Amino acid sequence: MARSFAVLAMLLTLVGCAPDLGTGVSSFQKQYATARTALESGRYARAIQAYSRIVEQAGPLTSRIELELAHSYLRDGQYAAASKTARRVANAETGDAKFAALAVQGTADHELGLAALKTGDTAKGRSFLTQADTAMKTVLESNAELDPLGALAGRRASIAVRLKTL
Repeated sequence: MARSFAVLAMLLTLVGCAPDLGTGVSSFQKQYATARTALESGRYARAIQAYSRIVEQAGPLTSRIELELAHSYLRDGQYAAASKTARRVANAETGDAKFAALAVQGTADHELGLAALKTGDTAKGRSFLTQADTAMKTVLESNAELDPLGALAGRRASIAVRLKTL
């Protein structure tokens, strides 16, 4: 995570050399800080609003901003938006960024699957749970370090049990 922020800081510095496009780098940095602070302090609706405002001007940071937006959606319980946004990042990225996005997507899809099952929609529930399992399996097989506490592995085990009953 520290590496990601170091890269972000470096990119923001590099972007600072670009011409001002109206809002300016300083404004972007302030808006990013506002969004990040909101996410970290549990004000998810505010984080979503702030990230949504800056994503169009993020340039090379677009995937990073979208990943943080997806995480904000996830924390706010907006699982469909979290899944869609994280899937977009996962499809556009490679390496750690892809796996981080897949972790968010898998978690959101798991929640969507559970919600569908709760309403009696077994087919939809199975579909979401299968998508969640696939995303989490990819993360765990490719970069297990992204699950240091075993949360994804635990979710995956829960999904396996649930899928066997469907």
